[in-house]
Amino acid sequence: MSTTLTAPVLPTYARHDVTFVSGEGSWLVADSGERYLDLVAGVAVVGLGHCHPAPLAAAQEQLDRLWHTSNLYWTEPMAALAEQLAARFGGAQAFFCNSGAEAVEAGLKYARKATARPGIVALEGSFHGRTMGALSATGQPAKREAFGPLVPGVTFATLNDVESLVAAARPDTGAIVLEPVQGEGGVHPATAEFVAAARTLADELGALLVFDEVQTGVGRTGTFFCFEQLGVRPDAVTLAKGLANGLPIGALLVADDAAGAFVPGDHASTFGGNPVACAAACAVVDELTDDLLAGVSSKEALVREAFPGARGRGLLLALDVGRPAADVVSAAFERNVLVCTAGERTIRLTPPLTVTTDELSHGLGVLQEVLA
Repeated sequence: MSTTLTAPVLPTYARHDVTFVSGEGSWLVADSGERYLDLVAGVAVVGLGHCHPAPLAAAQEQLDRLWHTSNLYWTEPMAALAEQLAARFGGAQAFFCNSGAEAVEAGLKYARKATARPGIVALEGSFHGRTMGALSATGQPAKREAFGPLVPGVTFATLNDVESLVAAARPDTGAIVLEPVQGEGGVHPATAEFVAAARTLADELGALLVFDEVQTGVGRTGTFFCFEQLGVRPDAVTLAKGLANGLPIGALLVADDAAGAFVPGDHASTFGGNPVACAAACAVVDELTDDLLAGVSSKEALVREAFPGARGRGLLLALDVGRPAADVVSAAFERNVLVCTAGERTIRLTPPLTVTTDELSHGLGVLQEVLA
């Protein structure tokens, strides 16, 4: 049995009764020595698997050279990562921070500065983070209600309902913010038609279209950015989670043709662009080859074969289970397979992109047993 730890931390998480001490690939090892197949991957963070040799070596090498300088100076890893992300985007400027919520905050501030308009159109069921601005644009009342009053001026539309989107717009709308696939909200994909309508509406309003790709980006859906599959290019995109394979990092990318609003002093992050995190992220980007991304799509097909009702894109998938999802998570945990929830009756699967077909088949088989 794993040792149950207690520590003087605020009770903001309902933790499982396990203490992990090491990991490799798609597996975690508890202090008891038991191995667990990890189909959560730190909630879509450890995209290349635990202790992948490429970001591990890059981070270790950078640790031996330089940890921190502040953003008063340039560092090679930060500049290199900005170049790599700009190339993937097709021309963009980067702001680096430490998390997805921070990236969203930067995006909201950027849109307000660029347009001189405070209004935000977001979506019901969305999740953008728990800081005050990001939470204000999160369309989940249960996460918001204890912390009001929040940032004003946010209106909410319904995912994939174009009439609702148009109705939510206001003369002061400066940003339309959406996730290509709503992750925490139940893994609901936006349709290409809806995203195209959001692009058109943003252009008509003179607003910025901001894609929150914190969960969908960095190869999670089978392309580096999910928007590549939708035929629409946003004005700005947020990244985090899988970008450094587990080291804290976030990024806001602003398209070249939307850049120019921020000037020195407008925004900052003490640890943003940290050399160690950026070095690891550069290695992650290098590892996301066409072959690896093609494998994401083939593994998605494996999940859909086992569970025809699965929804999502790539390896950001969900199953509605018709019973309390927490019970399913617990039953799988007892069988040494880790999955997580995305709603009271929804199981979310976000395994490492590098999970093998044998590992994935094993995990899906356990889920089938649990749900039988």
